[in-house]
Amino acid sequence: MRAWLLLVLALSAAPSWAAHAYAQFGDIKYQPGFTHFSYVNPNAPKGGEIRMVPPTRPTNFDKFNPFTLKGTAPYAIGALMFESLLTGNSEEPTTAYGLLAEDVEVATDKRSATFRIHPKARFNDGSPVLAADVVHSFTTLTGPLAAPQFRTIYAEVKRATAMGERTVRFEFASANPELPLVVGGMAVFSRAWGSGKPFDQITTEVPIGSGPYKISNPRMGRDITYTRDPNYWGAELPVRKGLFNFDRITFKIYLDDTSRFEGLKAGEFDFMREFTSRNWARQYTGKQFTSGEIKKRAFENQNPGDFQGYVFNLRNPKFKDIRVRQAIGLAFDFEWLNKQLFYGLYKRVQGYYPNSEFHAEGSPKPDELALLEPLRGKLRPEVFGPAAIPPSTAPPGSLRENLRKARTLLAAAGWTYRDGALRNEKNEVFTIEFLNDQPSLIRVVTPFQTALLKLGIQMSFRTVDFSLAQQRMDNFDFEMTSLRLPGTTAPGGELLEFFGSKAAATHGSSNIWGIADPAVDALLQKVVGATTRPELRAAMRALDRVLSHGYYSVPQYYGDAFLIGYRPQPFVLPDVIPPYYQADAWAMSTWWASPSNK
Repeated sequence: MRAWLLLVLALSAAPSWAAHAYAQFGDIKYQPGFTHFSYVNPNAPKGGEIRMVPPTRPTNFDKFNPFTLKGTAPYAIGALMFESLLTGNSEEPTTAYGLLAEDVEVATDKRSATFRIHPKARFNDGSPVLAADVVHSFTTLTGPLAAPQFRTIYAEVKRATAMGERTVRFEFASANPELPLVVGGMAVFSRAWGSGKPFDQITTEVPIGSGPYKISNPRMGRDITYTRDPNYWGAELPVRKGLFNFDRITFKIYLDDTSRFEGLKAGEFDFMREFTSRNWARQYTGKQFTSGEIKKRAFENQNPGDFQGYVFNLRNPKFKDIRVRQAIGLAFDFEWLNKQLFYGLYKRVQGYYPNSEFHAEGSPKPDELALLEPLRGKLRPEVFGPAAIPPSTAPPGSLRENLRKARTLLAAAGWTYRDGALRNEKNEVFTIEFLNDQPSLIRVVTPFQTALLKLGIQMSFRTVDFSLAQQRMDNFDFEMTSLRLPGTTAPGGELLEFFGSKAAATHGSSNIWGIADPAVDALLQKVVGATTRPELRAAMRALDRVLSHGYYSVPQYYGDAFLIGYRPQPFVLPDVIPPYYQADAWAMSTWWASPSNK
Protein backbone atom coordinates (compact mmCIF):
# COMPACT_ATOMS: atom_id res chain seq x y z
CA MET A 1 0.00 0.00 0.00
CA ARG A 2 1.20 3.52 -0.78
CA ALA A 3 -0.48 6.37 1.04
CA TRP A 4 -1.95 8.88 -1.40
CA LEU A 5 -0.84 12.30 -0.44
CA LEU A 6 -1.92 15.95 -0.32
CA LEU A 7 -0.25 19.25 0.58
CA VAL A 8 0.47 19.55 4.27
CA LEU A 9 0.77 23.14 5.45
CA ALA A 10 1.66 24.05 9.00
CA LEU A 11 2.54 27.72 8.66
CA SER A 12 0.88 28.80 11.89
CA ALA A 13 -1.36 27.61 14.67
CA ALA A 14 -4.40 28.83 12.73
CA PRO A 15 -5.81 26.71 9.88
CA SER A 16 -4.29 27.33 6.46
CA TRP A 17 -6.57 25.90 3.81
CA ALA A 18 -6.56 25.64 -0.01
CA ALA A 19 -3.52 23.36 -0.14
CA HIS A 20 -3.56 21.51 -3.44
CA ALA A 21 -0.62 19.06 -3.26
CA TYR A 22 1.95 17.53 -0.95
CA ALA A 23 5.44 16.21 -1.57
CA GLN A 24 6.77 14.14 1.27
CA PHE A 25 10.30 15.13 0.34
CA GLY A 26 9.71 18.54 -1.21
CA ASP A 27 9.05 18.06 -4.94
CA ILE A 28 5.71 18.98 -6.54
CA LYS A 29 5.31 18.78 -10.31
CA TYR A 30 1.80 20.17 -10.75
CA GLN A 31 1.18 23.67 -9.43
CA PRO A 32 -2.15 25.19 -8.32
CA GLY A 33 -4.60 25.43 -11.18
CA PHE A 34 -3.27 22.43 -13.09
CA THR A 35 -5.87 20.78 -15.32
CA HIS A 36 -4.74 17.17 -15.71
CA PHE A 37 -1.82 14.78 -15.39
CA SER A 38 0.59 14.82 -18.34
CA TYR A 39 0.25 11.11 -19.16
CA VAL A 40 -3.53 11.23 -19.80
CA ASN A 41 -5.57 12.62 -22.67
CA PRO A 42 -7.93 15.16 -21.08
CA ASN A 43 -10.11 15.05 -24.19
CA ALA A 44 -10.39 11.26 -24.36
CA PRO A 45 -13.94 10.32 -25.35
CA LYS A 46 -16.03 8.30 -22.93
CA GLY A 47 -17.65 5.05 -23.97
CA GLY A 48 -16.96 1.51 -25.08
CA GLU A 49 -15.77 -1.45 -23.06
CA ILE A 50 -12.51 -3.15 -22.16
CA ARG A 51 -12.54 -6.80 -21.14
CA MET A 52 -9.61 -8.03 -19.07
CA VAL A 53 -8.42 -10.87 -16.89
CA PRO A 54 -6.95 -10.27 -13.44
CA PRO A 55 -3.16 -10.52 -13.16
CA THR A 56 -3.74 -12.71 -10.10
CA ARG A 57 -5.51 -16.06 -10.24
CA PRO A 58 -8.60 -15.95 -8.03
CA THR A 59 -11.50 -18.37 -8.23
CA ASN A 60 -15.14 -17.37 -8.16
CA PHE A 61 -15.65 -14.38 -5.88
CA ASP A 62 -18.02 -14.91 -2.98
CA LYS A 63 -18.36 -11.44 -1.48
CA PHE A 64 -18.38 -7.75 -2.43
CA ASN A 65 -16.55 -6.61 0.70
CA PRO A 66 -12.79 -6.36 0.05
CA PHE A 67 -11.96 -5.32 3.62
CA THR A 68 -12.72 -8.53 5.55
CA LEU A 69 -10.56 -11.58 6.02
CA LYS A 70 -12.69 -14.48 4.87
CA GLY A 71 -13.74 -14.99 1.28
CA THR A 72 -12.69 -13.55 -2.08
CA ALA A 73 -13.82 -10.16 -3.41
CA PRO A 74 -13.93 -9.42 -7.16
CA TYR A 75 -10.77 -8.00 -8.71
CA ALA A 76 -10.41 -4.18 -8.93
CA ILE A 77 -13.42 -3.43 -6.74
CA GLY A 78 -11.26 -1.29 -4.48
CA ALA A 79 -9.79 0.81 -7.29
CA LEU A 80 -13.05 1.34 -9.15
CA MET A 81 -15.65 1.75 -6.40
CA PHE A 82 -13.82 3.31 -3.44
CA GLU A 83 -11.89 6.55 -3.09
CA SER A 84 -9.68 8.15 -0.48
CA LEU A 85 -9.19 11.65 0.82
CA LEU A 86 -6.04 11.99 -1.30
CA THR A 87 -4.74 10.44 -4.51
CA GLY A 88 -1.37 10.04 -6.14
CA ASN A 89 -0.21 9.66 -9.72
CA SER A 90 2.08 7.47 -11.81
CA GLU A 91 4.91 10.02 -12.05
CA GLU A 92 5.73 11.18 -8.53
CA PRO A 93 6.39 8.43 -5.99
CA THR A 94 5.84 10.56 -2.90
CA THR A 95 3.66 13.40 -4.16
CA ALA A 96 -0.11 13.54 -4.54
CA TYR A 97 -3.14 15.72 -4.83
CA GLY A 98 -6.60 16.17 -3.34
CA LEU A 99 -9.52 13.88 -4.18
CA LEU A 100 -12.30 13.55 -1.57
CA ALA A 101 -10.49 16.19 0.47
CA GLU A 102 -10.16 19.72 -0.90
CA ASP A 103 -7.29 20.49 1.42
CA VAL A 104 -5.55 19.50 4.63
CA GLU A 105 -3.71 21.07 7.52
CA VAL A 106 -1.09 19.28 9.59
CA ALA A 107 -0.41 20.55 13.10
CA THR A 108 2.97 22.16 13.75
CA ASP A 109 3.90 19.24 16.05
CA LYS A 110 2.85 16.78 13.30
CA ARG A 111 0.62 14.97 15.78
CA SER A 112 -2.61 15.54 13.89
CA ALA A 113 -3.93 16.20 10.40
CA THR A 114 -7.24 17.87 9.57
CA PHE A 115 -8.95 17.32 6.21
CA ARG A 116 -11.76 19.33 4.64
CA ILE A 117 -14.00 17.27 2.37
CA HIS A 118 -14.96 18.54 -1.08
CA PRO A 119 -18.54 19.86 -0.98
CA LYS A 120 -19.40 18.06 -4.24
CA ALA A 121 -18.17 14.63 -3.05
CA ARG A 122 -20.96 12.07 -3.37
CA PHE A 123 -21.39 8.35 -2.88
CA ASN A 124 -22.89 6.31 -5.69
CA ASP A 125 -26.31 6.37 -4.01
CA GLY A 126 -26.31 10.18 -4.28
CA SER A 127 -25.67 10.88 -0.61
CA PRO A 128 -22.89 13.33 0.37
CA VAL A 129 -19.52 12.17 1.66
CA LEU A 130 -19.31 13.56 5.18
CA ALA A 131 -16.81 13.57 8.01
CA ALA A 132 -18.94 11.01 9.84
CA ASP A 133 -18.41 8.57 6.95
CA VAL A 134 -14.65 9.01 7.17
CA VAL A 135 -14.73 8.40 10.93
CA HIS A 136 -16.95 5.35 10.39
CA SER A 137 -14.55 3.95 7.77
CA PHE A 138 -11.56 4.38 10.06
CA THR A 139 -13.32 2.89 13.09
CA THR A 140 -14.56 -0.06 11.05
CA LEU A 141 -11.23 -0.83 9.38
CA THR A 142 -9.36 -0.73 12.68
CA GLY A 143 -12.02 -2.77 14.45
CA PRO A 144 -12.02 -6.53 15.11
CA LEU A 145 -14.32 -7.43 12.20
CA ALA A 146 -12.08 -6.09 9.41
CA ALA A 147 -9.02 -7.89 8.05
CA PRO A 148 -6.20 -7.62 10.60
CA GLN A 149 -3.70 -5.91 8.29
CA PHE A 150 -5.63 -2.64 8.64
CA ARG A 151 -4.96 -2.57 12.37
CA THR A 152 -1.26 -2.85 11.56
CA ILE A 153 -1.36 -0.14 8.90
CA TYR A 154 -3.18 2.33 11.17
CA ALA A 155 -1.53 1.25 14.42
CA GLU A 156 -0.08 4.71 15.12
CA VAL A 157 -3.34 6.56 14.46
CA LYS A 158 -4.99 7.25 17.81
CA ARG A 159 -8.42 8.39 16.65
CA ALA A 160 -10.48 10.12 13.97
CA THR A 161 -12.88 12.88 14.99
CA ALA A 162 -15.54 14.76 13.02
CA MET A 163 -14.86 18.45 13.68
CA GLY A 164 -17.80 19.54 11.55
CA GLU A 165 -20.02 18.17 8.82
CA ARG A 166 -17.18 18.08 6.27
CA THR A 167 -14.09 18.41 8.47
CA VAL A 168 -12.31 15.44 10.02
CA ARG A 169 -9.18 15.31 12.16
CA PHE A 170 -6.85 12.38 12.72
CA GLU A 171 -4.64 12.29 15.82
CA PHE A 172 -1.37 10.39 15.84
CA ALA A 173 0.59 8.57 18.52
CA SER A 174 3.88 9.97 17.22
CA ALA A 175 5.21 12.73 14.99
CA ASN A 176 5.71 10.29 12.14
CA PRO A 177 5.71 12.39 8.94
CA GLU A 178 4.09 9.62 6.92
CA LEU A 179 0.96 9.31 9.06
CA PRO A 180 -1.01 12.14 7.43
CA LEU A 181 -0.35 10.35 4.16
CA VAL A 182 -1.39 6.97 5.51
CA VAL A 183 -4.80 8.22 6.65
CA GLY A 184 -5.14 10.21 3.45
CA GLY A 185 -4.93 6.95 1.52
CA MET A 186 -7.61 5.17 3.53
CA ALA A 187 -10.64 3.88 1.60
CA VAL A 188 -13.82 5.75 2.53
CA PHE A 189 -17.27 4.12 2.40
CA SER A 190 -20.76 5.12 3.45
CA ARG A 191 -22.15 4.50 6.91
CA ALA A 192 -25.25 3.16 5.18
CA TRP A 193 -23.41 0.24 3.57
CA GLY A 194 -24.73 -2.93 5.15
CA SER A 195 -27.57 -1.17 6.99
CA GLY A 196 -25.96 -1.70 10.37
CA LYS A 197 -25.00 -5.37 9.96
CA PRO A 198 -21.75 -6.56 11.60
CA PHE A 199 -18.99 -5.67 9.15
CA ASP A 200 -17.79 -9.24 8.61
CA GLN A 201 -21.35 -10.19 7.64
CA ILE A 202 -21.54 -7.56 4.89
CA THR A 203 -20.89 -9.85 1.93
CA THR A 204 -23.69 -9.68 -0.66
CA GLU A 205 -24.45 -5.99 -0.14
CA VAL A 206 -23.01 -3.94 -3.00
CA PRO A 207 -20.59 -1.30 -1.65
CA ILE A 208 -21.70 2.31 -1.30
CA GLY A 209 -18.53 4.06 -2.40
CA SER A 210 -17.68 7.27 -4.22
CA GLY A 211 -15.63 5.84 -7.11
CA PRO A 212 -16.29 6.26 -10.83
CA TYR A 213 -17.89 2.83 -11.33
CA LYS A 214 -20.78 0.72 -10.10
CA ILE A 215 -21.37 -3.02 -10.42
CA SER A 216 -23.79 -3.48 -13.31
CA ASN A 217 -25.01 -6.98 -12.46
CA PRO A 218 -24.41 -7.57 -8.76
CA ARG A 219 -24.42 -11.32 -8.42
CA MET A 220 -21.72 -13.72 -7.34
CA GLY A 221 -19.85 -15.43 -10.13
CA ARG A 222 -16.62 -15.81 -12.02
CA ASP A 223 -16.95 -12.67 -14.13
CA ILE A 224 -17.83 -9.12 -13.12
CA THR A 225 -18.65 -5.96 -15.06
CA TYR A 226 -18.21 -2.45 -13.67
CA THR A 227 -20.28 0.29 -15.32
CA ARG A 228 -19.18 3.92 -15.33
CA ASP A 229 -21.41 6.06 -13.12
CA PRO A 230 -22.89 8.84 -15.32
CA ASN A 231 -23.37 10.92 -12.18
CA TYR A 232 -19.81 10.41 -10.89
CA TRP A 233 -19.10 13.48 -8.81
CA GLY A 234 -15.36 13.83 -9.54
CA ALA A 235 -15.25 13.53 -13.31
CA GLU A 236 -14.02 17.11 -13.83
CA LEU A 237 -11.43 17.18 -11.05
CA PRO A 238 -7.84 17.68 -12.32
CA VAL A 239 -6.86 14.35 -10.74
CA ARG A 240 -9.64 12.56 -12.67
CA LYS A 241 -9.66 14.39 -16.00
CA GLY A 242 -8.87 11.98 -18.84
CA LEU A 243 -9.11 8.93 -16.57
CA PHE A 244 -11.65 6.09 -16.42
CA ASN A 245 -12.92 6.53 -19.96
CA PHE A 246 -14.64 3.17 -20.57
CA ASP A 247 -18.35 2.81 -20.00
CA ARG A 248 -17.78 -0.79 -18.96
CA ILE A 249 -14.81 -2.67 -17.51
CA THR A 250 -15.23 -6.44 -17.37
CA PHE A 251 -12.95 -8.92 -15.63
CA LYS A 252 -13.26 -12.52 -16.76
CA ILE A 253 -11.99 -15.41 -14.66
CA TYR A 254 -10.48 -18.57 -16.11
CA LEU A 255 -9.51 -21.45 -13.89
CA ASP A 256 -6.37 -22.42 -15.82
CA ASP A 257 -3.79 -20.75 -18.05
CA THR A 258 -4.68 -22.75 -21.17
CA SER A 259 -8.33 -21.76 -21.24
CA ARG A 260 -7.37 -18.17 -20.45
CA PHE A 261 -5.05 -17.90 -23.46
CA GLU A 262 -7.60 -19.60 -25.71
CA GLY A 263 -10.11 -17.00 -24.51
CA LEU A 264 -7.79 -14.22 -25.70
CA LYS A 265 -7.47 -15.82 -29.15
CA ALA A 266 -11.21 -16.40 -29.35
CA GLY A 267 -11.97 -12.75 -28.68
CA GLU A 268 -13.58 -13.34 -25.29
CA PHE A 269 -11.53 -10.51 -23.80
CA ASP A 270 -9.08 -7.82 -24.90
CA PHE A 271 -6.13 -7.53 -22.52
CA MET A 272 -3.96 -10.02 -20.64
CA ARG A 273 -0.67 -9.79 -18.81
CA GLU A 274 1.50 -12.85 -19.34
CA PHE A 275 3.66 -14.15 -16.50
CA THR A 276 5.02 -17.36 -18.04
CA SER A 277 8.06 -16.91 -20.26
CA ARG A 278 7.49 -20.15 -22.15
CA ASN A 279 3.99 -19.03 -23.08
CA TRP A 280 5.31 -15.64 -24.20
CA ALA A 281 8.00 -17.20 -26.37
CA ARG A 282 5.99 -20.04 -27.89
CA GLN A 283 2.25 -19.33 -27.75
CA TYR A 284 2.02 -15.70 -28.86
CA THR A 285 2.49 -16.59 -32.52
CA GLY A 286 0.29 -17.38 -35.51
CA LYS A 287 -1.96 -15.60 -37.96
CA GLN A 288 -3.80 -13.52 -35.35
CA PHE A 289 -0.51 -12.03 -34.19
CA THR A 290 0.89 -11.70 -37.72
CA SER A 291 -2.23 -9.88 -38.93
CA GLY A 292 -2.24 -7.56 -35.92
CA GLU A 293 -5.62 -8.76 -34.68
CA ILE A 294 -3.82 -9.50 -31.40
CA LYS A 295 -0.70 -7.58 -30.49
CA LYS A 296 2.21 -8.86 -28.44
CA ARG A 297 4.14 -6.08 -26.74
CA ALA A 298 6.58 -5.72 -23.87
CA PHE A 299 5.70 -2.43 -22.16
CA GLU A 300 8.75 -0.93 -20.51
CA ASN A 301 8.56 0.87 -17.19
CA GLN A 302 10.77 2.36 -14.52
CA ASN A 303 9.20 0.41 -11.69
CA PRO A 304 11.48 -1.17 -9.13
CA GLY A 305 11.76 -4.90 -9.73
CA ASP A 306 9.26 -7.17 -8.01
CA PHE A 307 10.49 -9.46 -5.29
CA GLN A 308 9.69 -13.06 -6.09
CA GLY A 309 10.95 -16.01 -4.12
CA TYR A 310 10.30 -19.27 -2.37
CA VAL A 311 9.56 -18.38 1.23
CA PHE A 312 10.01 -20.34 4.45
CA ASN A 313 7.50 -20.48 7.28
CA LEU A 314 9.80 -19.70 10.20
CA ARG A 315 7.13 -20.87 12.62
CA ASN A 316 8.11 -24.42 11.61
CA PRO A 317 11.02 -25.68 13.76
CA LYS A 318 12.85 -27.23 10.80
CA PHE A 319 13.44 -23.76 9.31
CA LYS A 320 14.60 -22.04 12.51
CA ASP A 321 18.30 -22.65 11.84
CA ILE A 322 19.68 -20.13 9.36
CA ARG A 323 22.15 -22.71 8.06
CA VAL A 324 19.25 -24.89 6.94
CA ARG A 325 17.72 -21.99 5.02
CA GLN A 326 21.06 -21.14 3.42
CA ALA A 327 21.54 -24.77 2.37
CA ILE A 328 18.12 -24.97 0.73
CA GLY A 329 18.87 -21.76 -1.16
CA LEU A 330 22.03 -23.30 -2.57
CA ALA A 331 19.92 -25.94 -4.34
CA PHE A 332 18.17 -23.36 -6.54
CA ASP A 333 19.78 -23.08 -10.00
CA PHE A 334 18.54 -19.82 -11.55
CA GLU A 335 21.06 -19.81 -14.39
CA TRP A 336 19.86 -23.19 -15.68
CA LEU A 337 16.19 -22.22 -15.36
CA ASN A 338 16.65 -18.91 -17.17
CA LYS A 339 18.42 -20.58 -20.07
CA GLN A 340 16.38 -23.76 -20.40
CA LEU A 341 12.88 -22.69 -19.34
CA PHE A 342 12.68 -18.88 -19.38
CA TYR A 343 14.29 -18.10 -22.77
CA GLY A 344 16.67 -15.67 -21.04
CA LEU A 345 13.84 -13.23 -20.26
CA TYR A 346 14.42 -12.85 -16.54
CA LYS A 347 16.94 -11.39 -14.14
CA ARG A 348 17.89 -12.80 -10.75
CA VAL A 349 16.24 -11.16 -7.78
CA GLN A 350 18.87 -9.43 -5.64
CA GLY A 351 17.58 -8.65 -2.16
CA TYR A 352 14.00 -7.60 -1.48
CA TYR A 353 14.10 -4.39 -3.57
CA PRO A 354 15.84 -5.31 -6.84
CA ASN A 355 16.47 -2.74 -9.54
CA SER A 356 15.77 0.17 -7.20
CA GLU A 357 17.53 2.79 -5.11
CA PHE A 358 16.58 0.76 -2.03
CA HIS A 359 18.70 -2.25 -2.96
CA ALA A 360 21.73 -2.86 -0.70
CA GLU A 361 25.01 -3.34 -2.54
CA GLY A 362 28.58 -3.91 -1.39
CA SER A 363 29.54 -2.98 2.14
CA PRO A 364 27.36 -0.63 4.22
CA LYS A 365 27.82 3.04 3.44
CA PRO A 366 28.25 5.55 6.30
CA ASP A 367 24.55 6.45 6.34
CA GLU A 368 23.63 2.75 6.62
CA LEU A 369 26.25 2.15 9.32
CA ALA A 370 24.78 4.98 11.37
CA LEU A 371 21.56 2.96 11.54
CA LEU A 372 23.15 -0.48 11.91
CA GLU A 373 25.77 0.24 14.57
CA PRO A 374 23.26 0.79 17.42
CA LEU A 375 21.82 -2.63 16.53
CA ARG A 376 25.15 -4.48 16.30
CA GLY A 377 24.37 -6.67 19.31
CA LYS A 378 21.18 -7.88 17.62
CA LEU A 379 22.69 -8.52 14.20
CA ARG A 380 24.83 -11.22 12.67
CA PRO A 381 28.40 -10.00 11.97
CA GLU A 382 27.93 -10.72 8.27
CA VAL A 383 25.48 -7.82 8.03
CA PHE A 384 28.40 -5.41 8.39
CA GLY A 385 30.21 -6.99 5.45
CA PRO A 386 29.22 -7.26 1.79
CA ALA A 387 25.52 -7.50 0.98
CA ALA A 388 24.19 -11.02 0.61
CA ILE A 389 24.25 -12.23 -3.00
CA PRO A 390 22.20 -15.25 -4.10
CA PRO A 391 24.37 -18.24 -5.03
CA SER A 392 25.13 -18.69 -8.71
CA THR A 393 25.93 -21.67 -10.90
CA ALA A 394 27.54 -19.57 -13.64
CA PRO A 395 31.10 -20.77 -14.42
CA PRO A 396 33.36 -21.26 -12.60
CA GLY A 397 30.54 -22.09 -10.18
CA SER A 398 28.25 -25.10 -10.52
CA LEU A 399 25.24 -26.67 -8.87
CA ARG A 400 27.43 -29.57 -7.73
CA GLU A 401 29.74 -27.21 -5.86
CA ASN A 402 26.77 -25.42 -4.30
CA LEU A 403 25.31 -28.74 -3.11
CA ARG A 404 28.63 -29.59 -1.48
CA LYS A 405 28.42 -26.33 0.48
CA ALA A 406 24.83 -27.12 1.35
CA ARG A 407 25.75 -30.54 2.80
CA THR A 408 28.34 -28.90 5.05
CA LEU A 409 25.80 -26.37 6.33
CA LEU A 410 23.18 -29.05 6.94
CA ALA A 411 25.64 -31.24 8.83
CA ALA A 412 26.59 -28.30 11.04
CA ALA A 413 22.87 -27.82 11.75
CA GLY A 414 22.49 -31.47 12.79
CA TRP A 415 21.12 -32.94 9.54
CA THR A 416 23.06 -35.80 7.91
CA TYR A 417 22.33 -38.22 5.10
CA ARG A 418 21.74 -41.81 6.19
CA ASP A 419 19.36 -44.64 5.36
CA GLY A 420 18.37 -42.98 2.11
CA ALA A 421 17.28 -39.60 3.49
CA LEU A 422 18.44 -36.50 5.33
CA ARG A 423 17.82 -37.07 9.04
CA ASN A 424 18.34 -35.27 12.34
CA GLU A 425 19.52 -36.75 15.62
CA LYS A 426 15.95 -37.94 16.32
CA ASN A 427 16.07 -39.86 13.01
CA GLU A 428 13.35 -37.62 11.58
CA VAL A 429 13.41 -37.32 7.79
CA PHE A 430 13.67 -33.79 6.35
CA THR A 431 10.55 -33.29 4.24
CA ILE A 432 9.05 -30.11 2.76
CA GLU A 433 5.48 -29.61 1.57
CA PHE A 434 5.34 -26.91 -1.09
CA LEU A 435 1.95 -25.15 -1.14
CA ASN A 436 0.96 -24.12 -4.65
CA ASP A 437 -2.15 -22.70 -6.33
CA GLN A 438 -0.64 -22.54 -9.83
CA PRO A 439 -0.27 -25.96 -11.53
CA SER A 440 1.96 -24.40 -14.20
CA LEU A 441 4.53 -23.58 -11.51
CA ILE A 442 5.32 -27.25 -10.91
CA ARG A 443 7.59 -27.45 -13.97
CA VAL A 444 9.64 -24.57 -12.54
CA VAL A 445 9.86 -26.02 -9.04
CA THR A 446 10.67 -29.58 -10.18
CA PRO A 447 14.40 -28.91 -10.87
CA PHE A 448 14.61 -27.38 -7.39
CA GLN A 449 12.89 -30.48 -6.00
CA THR A 450 15.39 -32.72 -7.82
CA ALA A 451 18.40 -30.82 -6.44
CA LEU A 452 16.98 -30.98 -2.90
CA LEU A 453 16.57 -34.73 -3.26
CA LYS A 454 20.31 -34.98 -3.90
CA LEU A 455 20.72 -33.52 -0.42
CA GLY A 456 18.27 -36.07 0.96
CA ILE A 457 15.44 -33.53 1.34
CA GLN A 458 12.10 -34.83 0.09
CA MET A 459 9.86 -32.06 -1.31
CA SER A 460 6.24 -32.77 -2.17
CA PHE A 461 3.72 -30.50 -3.92
CA ARG A 462 0.35 -29.63 -2.46
CA THR A 463 -1.61 -27.99 -5.29
CA VAL A 464 -4.90 -26.42 -4.22
CA ASP A 465 -7.23 -23.79 -5.62
CA PHE A 466 -6.77 -20.11 -4.87
CA SER A 467 -9.36 -19.85 -2.10
CA LEU A 468 -8.01 -22.81 -0.14
CA ALA A 469 -4.44 -21.60 -0.62
CA GLN A 470 -5.44 -18.16 0.68
CA GLN A 471 -7.15 -19.73 3.67
CA ARG A 472 -4.08 -21.77 4.52
CA MET A 473 -1.82 -18.76 4.08
CA ASP A 474 -4.05 -16.65 6.34
CA ASN A 475 -3.66 -19.32 9.00
CA PHE A 476 0.07 -19.79 8.31
CA ASP A 477 -0.66 -23.44 7.53
CA PHE A 478 2.19 -24.11 5.11
CA GLU A 479 5.89 -25.00 5.05
CA MET A 480 7.13 -23.37 1.84
CA THR A 481 5.40 -21.48 -0.95
CA SER A 482 6.10 -18.93 -3.67
CA LEU A 483 5.52 -15.21 -3.16
CA ARG A 484 5.61 -12.12 -5.36
CA LEU A 485 5.73 -8.61 -3.89
CA PRO A 486 5.34 -5.74 -6.37
CA GLY A 487 8.23 -3.28 -6.28
CA THR A 488 7.64 0.08 -4.66
CA THR A 489 8.94 3.59 -5.27
CA ALA A 490 7.55 4.89 -1.98
CA PRO A 491 7.86 2.37 0.86
CA GLY A 492 6.36 3.24 4.22
CA GLY A 493 4.10 1.93 6.94
CA GLU A 494 2.88 -1.01 4.86
CA LEU A 495 6.26 -2.67 5.52
CA LEU A 496 5.19 -3.20 9.13
CA GLU A 497 2.53 -5.52 7.76
CA PHE A 498 5.10 -7.52 5.78
CA PHE A 499 8.05 -7.68 8.16
CA GLY A 500 6.97 -6.43 11.60
CA SER A 501 6.98 -8.69 14.66
CA LYS A 502 3.38 -7.80 15.56
CA ALA A 503 2.18 -8.89 12.13
CA ALA A 504 4.08 -12.18 12.45
CA ALA A 505 1.70 -13.22 15.22
CA THR A 506 -1.47 -11.94 13.50
CA HIS A 507 -3.41 -14.42 11.38
CA GLY A 508 -4.23 -13.00 7.99
CA SER A 509 -1.25 -10.64 7.98
CA SER A 510 1.20 -10.38 5.08
CA ASN A 511 4.16 -11.44 7.24
CA ILE A 512 3.83 -14.99 6.03
CA TRP A 513 7.48 -15.73 6.85
CA GLY A 514 6.87 -15.12 10.55
CA ILE A 515 9.81 -12.68 10.76
CA ALA A 516 9.97 -11.40 14.32
CA ASP A 517 13.31 -9.62 14.73
CA PRO A 518 13.88 -6.58 17.00
CA ALA A 519 16.53 -5.25 14.62
CA VAL A 520 14.10 -5.42 11.69
CA ASP A 521 11.46 -3.67 13.80
CA ALA A 522 13.91 -0.89 14.65
CA LEU A 523 14.79 -0.35 10.98
CA LEU A 524 11.13 -0.34 10.00
CA GLN A 525 10.63 2.57 12.38
CA LYS A 526 13.50 4.37 10.66
CA VAL A 527 11.80 3.82 7.30
CA VAL A 528 8.41 5.16 8.38
CA GLY A 529 10.04 8.04 10.26
CA ALA A 530 12.24 9.24 7.39
CA THR A 531 11.82 12.96 6.65
CA THR A 532 14.05 13.16 3.56
CA ARG A 533 14.59 10.94 0.55
CA PRO A 534 18.22 10.22 1.54
CA GLU A 535 17.04 9.15 5.02
CA LEU A 536 14.48 6.82 3.45
CA ARG A 537 17.06 5.42 1.05
CA ALA A 538 19.55 4.66 3.83
CA ALA A 539 16.92 3.03 6.05
CA MET A 540 15.62 0.88 3.19
CA ARG A 541 19.08 -0.27 2.18
CA ALA A 542 19.88 -1.17 5.78
CA LEU A 543 16.59 -3.07 5.99
CA ASP A 544 17.27 -4.86 2.71
CA ARG A 545 20.72 -5.83 3.97
CA VAL A 546 19.38 -7.30 7.22
CA LEU A 547 16.51 -9.18 5.56
CA SER A 548 18.81 -10.63 2.90
CA HIS A 549 21.32 -11.84 5.49
CA GLY A 550 18.44 -13.55 7.31
CA TYR A 551 17.96 -15.98 4.38
CA TYR A 552 14.21 -15.97 4.91
CA SER A 553 13.59 -16.58 1.19
CA VAL A 554 15.15 -18.22 -1.82
CA PRO A 555 15.25 -15.32 -4.33
CA GLN A 556 13.89 -16.19 -7.75
CA TYR A 557 13.59 -13.88 -10.76
CA TYR A 558 11.85 -10.81 -12.13
CA GLY A 559 11.15 -9.16 -15.46
CA ASP A 560 11.76 -5.50 -16.27
CA ALA A 561 8.83 -5.14 -18.70
CA PHE A 562 5.13 -6.00 -18.72
CA LEU A 563 4.44 -8.78 -21.22
CA ILE A 564 1.03 -7.92 -22.65
CA GLY A 565 -1.20 -9.55 -25.23
CA TYR A 566 -4.06 -7.29 -26.31
CA ARG A 567 -6.49 -6.61 -29.11
CA PRO A 568 -5.45 -3.16 -30.41
CA GLN A 569 -8.31 -2.44 -32.81
CA PRO A 570 -10.95 -0.99 -30.43
CA PHE A 571 -8.51 0.99 -28.32
CA VAL A 572 -6.42 4.12 -28.36
CA LEU A 573 -3.42 4.42 -26.04
CA PRO A 574 -2.24 7.74 -24.59
CA ASP A 575 0.88 9.21 -26.17
CA VAL A 576 2.82 9.19 -22.89
CA ILE A 577 3.49 6.09 -20.82
CA PRO A 578 4.18 7.11 -17.20
CA PRO A 579 7.32 5.85 -15.48
CA TYR A 580 5.64 4.08 -12.55
CA TYR A 581 2.54 2.04 -13.24
CA GLN A 582 0.89 -1.37 -13.09
CA ALA A 583 -0.17 -2.59 -16.51
CA ASP A 584 -3.80 -3.52 -15.90
CA ALA A 585 -4.54 -0.43 -13.81
CA TRP A 586 -2.92 1.81 -16.45
CA ALA A 587 -4.94 0.27 -19.27
CA MET A 588 -8.32 0.41 -17.57
CA SER A 589 -7.80 3.97 -16.34
CA THR A 590 -6.03 5.78 -19.23
CA TRP A 591 -6.90 3.93 -22.46
CA TRP A 592 -10.09 4.75 -24.35
CA ALA A 593 -12.25 3.27 -27.08
CA SER A 594 -12.02 4.64 -30.60
CA PRO A 595 -15.24 6.56 -31.34
CA SER A 596 -15.91 4.27 -34.31
CA ASN A 597 -15.78 1.20 -32.06
CA LYS A 598 -18.10 2.22 -29.25
